[in-house]
Amino acid sequence: MLKGKKIAILGDRDGIPGPAIEECVKAAQAEVVFSTTECFV
Repeated sequence: MLKGKKIAILGDRDGIPGPAIEECVKAAQAEVVFSTTECFV
């Protein structure tokens, strides 16, 4: 479903961090073009 897609990731410090989402997206064969973990208050 994500194969060949370009993905921008915004992770949450108190939820799911960017690197965790990035690993899942890479396993789905998508290209990560931006990944970060932010604190949303």
